[in-house]
Amino acid sequence: MSKAAELANLIGNINAGGGGVNRNCIINGAMNVAQRGTSSTGLGASSGYFVCDRWRLGTGIDGRLTMSQDSSAPSGFANSLKLDCTTADTSIASDSTVFLEYRKEGQNLQGFAKGTSDAKPFALSFYVKGNASATYCAELFDKDNSRHVAKTFNVTTDWTRVELSYPADTTGALDDDNADSLALYIWLHAGSDFSSGTLPATWASNTNANRAAGISNFFDSTDRTFFITGVQLEVGQNPTEFEHEPFERTLLKCHRYYRRWGKQSGDKPAIATGMAYSASNVFFPLTLDVPMRSQPTVDYSNLPRAYKTNAAARLTSISINSTESDEHSVRLEGVNSNYFTAEAATWLQVDTAGEWFALEAEL
Repeated sequence: MSKAAELANLIGNINAGGGGVNRNCIINGAMNVAQRGTSSTGLGASSGYFVCDRWRLGTGIDGRLTMSQDSSAPSGFANSLKLDCTTADTSIASDSTVFLEYRKEGQNLQGFAKGTSDAKPFALSFYVKGNASATYCAELFDKDNSRHVAKTFNVTTDWTRVELSYPADTTGALDDDNADSLALYIWLHAGSDFSSGTLPATWASNTNANRAAGISNFFDSTDRTFFITGVQLEVGQNPTEFEHEPFERTLLKCHRYYRRWGKQSGDKPAIATGMAYSASNVFFPLTLDVPMRSQPTVDYSNLPRAYKTNAAARLTSISINSTESDEHSVRLEGVNSNYFTAEAATWLQVDTAGEWFALEAEL
């Protein structure tokens, strides 16, 4: 895109109520943050967050794939999210699905004025490539009102930029809260339950059969790959140049939904200091670097250890005891029978290479 065209698009979006800094509604669109790890294999039996932060894999298939953060990327980017088919599934069940999903809080989408007479259009852009030509689908899904709109896009063996514009929707306002209100779906594989109808080119009440009509089958061969990066969703009719931001800013935004210690923090990161209130129980107040979306849950590869006077013992359980109203701090409660001394100081630590501890408040 020429500089003149880019400027014209930006001005057009500003006139429509968008543009400027912080215009990208997508966190980690450049696939730079991967707290959970850089690769996950054998995926396909269940859905979840596996590699790049904020990007959820939705699956219901007999095939299998590997998801990874990859160094192949177009000019101006360092990373992409790669899907690699490892077990083909050429007999497509009617209810089978594979898609990438990005979920967004309603309170962060109010600028689109959806459901009002002043509703704004949606502009989506991203870079893609694959091992061969294919056709996939990008769907916007309003979960508050069960409405959707979708468009297909093409993939080739070279990096190409996809630019899609979706109309404004004057029906169905998005809730002003921290719940999952709007999702972007990148459909790569769909059975007839989701592909036998007609793609909704304008906003409409959801019909499952229309959601991914006309797409290719990602699982038709173990040669099949799909790469994506530079994802941007913004207010306006015209997609603009991707808005890069410092890594640490993206990481902080990701910490609102997921915060991990251990995997990318060295072998022995201290998580929190605390004090025992009995021989078996200890509180660990933990101030977070950014408020989490909601009260988090704990997750871990192995229970962390509690230290006291140069000795350590693995906890037998750990949980959230309380959360401040703004979700900016939590109090963890650890248990290890008759290990602690009441009112003695202790600290929580992941002390074995490869182990990790996490707080999760994903949508």
